[in-house]
Amino acid sequence: MAEETQAAAASTKDDPRGTRKTRTGQVISSGMNKTIVVRTVTRVPHAKFGKIVKQMKKFYAHDEENKAKAGDTVRIMETRPLSKLKRWRLVEVVAK
Repeated sequence: MAEETQAAAASTKDDPRGTRKTRTGQVISSGMNKTIVVRTVTRVPHAKFGKIVKQMKKFYAHDEENKAKAGDTVRIMETRPLSKLKRWRLVEVVAK
């Protein structure tokens, strides 16, 4: 098991593309061809009052096979700009 993690760490270190951000969120729209809109929710403390608040953000992601539908939970990964708004791509559909 330790050998696997060392090998994985070595392969990511040699990766010329570097590490890429990933987000998990819910698909709110899949009406476009090969594009989905994913809403992510981040819980952060308020700057002044400290209360935990939700921050919602929408990401446009590339879905090559049109397999994600509205309501699905998906994982997306950062990628090169694909269009005016798309900078993310679908990695997997976590739950339907």
